[in-house]
This record gives sequence, C-alpha cells and structure tokens, in this order.
Amino acid sequence: MNGLHGILFCYEKRNDLKDLVETRSASSMPFGGRYRAIDFGLSNLVNAGATDVGIVLHGRYQSLIDHLGSGKNWDLSRKRGGLKLLPPFAYERQGGGTGEFRGKMEALAGVRSYLDTIRQDYVAMMDGDLVVNLPLSEILEGHIHSDADITAVCGNDSFAVDNGTYFEPDSEGRVREVLYHMHTPRGYRGLEVYIVSTQLLKDLVDECISRDQYSWRHDVLQARVKELNIRSYIWTGFAAQIRSVQEYYDRSMQLLDPAIRVDLFAPERPIRAKNADKSSSYVGPAGRCVNSLVGDGCNVEGLVENSILFPGVAVQEGARVRNCVLFRDTVIRRNADLAYIIADKRVEVLADRTLIGHSSYPLVLGKGACV
Repeated sequence: MNGLHGILFCYEKRNDLKDLVETRSASSMPFGGRYRAIDFGLSNLVNAGATDVGIVLHGRYQSLIDHLGSGKNWDLSRKRGGLKLLPPFAYERQGGGTGEFRGKMEALAGVRSYLDTIRQDYVAMMDGDLVVNLPLSEILEGHIHSDADITAVCGNDSFAVDNGTYFEPDSEGRVREVLYHMHTPRGYRGLEVYIVSTQLLKDLVDECISRDQYSWRHDVLQARVKELNIRSYIWTGFAAQIRSVQEYYDRSMQLLDPAIRVDLFAPERPIRAKNADKSSSYVGPAGRCVNSLVGDGCNVEGLVENSILFPGVAVQEGARVRNCVLFRDTVIRRNADLAYIIADKRVEVLADRTLIGHSSYPLVLGKGACV
C-alpha cells in the first residue's frame, strides 16, 4: 500500500511539567479547552489518510489509554489495523535490565515485531506531545517526489524552549548537517516529525539493535547525514511542545489570539477529540466572559477574563478568574480571586481565597487539590 502509517511516541521523557504529569504523560496533557496533546498527532495522521497508528508507551499511560479507548473518535476503531497500543511489557534492554527508553531507536526495538505488520510503504513518526496541524499528505507527496530517504519537518526556533535538533538544508532542501546541544543554534529547529519508508526504518532499527545504538538523531540522522538523502520541510505555522509548565502556559495563552486559532484549527484539517458529554455552558446574569475559551458544561456566574476553561468548570458569583487555565470539573467558590493559575482536574478553590501567580511563573494546583 502506497500509503502512510503512523507511529506516535508517547513514552515518558524528561520534562519540567511537575505536578501536571503526576498521573499522566505529556501526551495526555489537556490543551486548548477540550483537547489532549495526542489529539493533534492522531488528527494529523487521520487527515492524511492514515488508517493504522501505533502508540509507543512506557510509563504513566493509564490516563492516555482511558482517553484513547478503541480509537473510535479518530475513526481508528477497525477490525484490521486501526489504533494499536504498544506498551513496554515485552521490552528488555540488550544486556539485561529494563528501564526508560534511551531514545527512539530503542523504543522501536522494543516493538520490532510490530514493524513487520505494517502494511503501508511509508511511516510518519511523531512525538505525542506535539501540538500542530500539519498538511501531512502534502509532506508525504513531497517526500515521494524528491526520492528522499527521510523527510524532517522543521520550524522556527520559537516553538520550543528546550534545546532540540537543528537541520541545515542547502538551497535544494537536502539536509547537509544535523546539529543538537548548540549554544548558538543555527538552521531550522526540528519538530520531531519524520517520514521514512517502512523498509528503511526496519533496516535502521535492525542495524542499531546489532550495535546497541538507541538515538534516532545521533545514530541515524547525524551519523548518516552524508549517506542518506535527508530532506527538510519547513513549517511556518503554529507549533508547540508540551515540555514545561511555562511553555504550556504560554502556548495556551496564545490560543486566545484568533489568528493562532485559525492556523491551528484549520477547517480543512479538523482536529478530532473525545466527546466531553456535557450540556451547553451557562453564563449567569452577573457572569461575564471576556476573551476566553469556555468548554461545554461550564457554569459561569463570576468574571472570567483571558482564560481557558475546560468542560464542567464552575465559577461562582463574585469570583474572578483572570489569565488562568482551569482543567475539567474545577470549582471556584464565591468571591475567590485567581490570576495566572493552572488548575488540574477537580480542583476546588474555597470562598474568599486569593491566589495570584505571574505570567512568567504561573502557579500549578495539583489534581484534586482543595485550596
């Protein structure tokens, strides 16, 4: 099949999300008022015609499994193919011992038998914590026409705060140098989205396994940049990785800009999500919502300004919520005052309480907290 197969890497990685990943991986982080981070990767693949997607898991994946279910919400509930969860119970590191994956190649080695079941000729590999809306069908077409071995999707350096992979392409788009851990970055920042032929991917995994190599960017991209035809695709739209509390807050607040929302939620490439199963939101006579995103089932009787409310949030009379992100079923009691707060699911802020963070240091309230 001259089509596209998807592999999403949702295993635990080092990040600075603190209390927000106490019970979940970064891939299942709520984002944008009704979505999870993985919804974007799945929608990218489905919009490009992918019918088979594998999810590489490792730790804290119960929340993700609950969210994905059978894959029906993304049209991936199928008798043949569809959504496949690839947990790490069969993984054992060469030389003995188990633990966190050291890199993508080691993660793929743990599911090597799954690669043999792929029916499509091409594989798109993405990180599950990447929030973006890519024209993957266009990227695949360019990959095929350019006779590339690997196509790396790149963007500008503003989309992520951590030190990632950088690509330096020539005037024809072929990558001549792959860089990382740079004090002064140059080139284009990689979005960790790659398209590669299925056969080449299996060959690369087998070769890396035989040499106890585990890093995609070091042992494949950097080590083989001269022998492989690696092409770049430059993406200029919105993209974000969920890697730190500050980045999560900053990217969430960017969604209040209509131009950003139009770019991320392009109607020709819809982002699919799990149904919230909530009634319509209600704004009381004394309630006000100003420049905010409000999910289904919310009850707003106070002031909500420049904030994002997930389904089921209640803001009682006299309460003020400014520049906040409130997860599902959070309750803000009467006359409470919140600013620059990220509240996880089912948080309760008691009456007359004042919680003030800062745009450069948002406060996080852990899941189920009562303040």
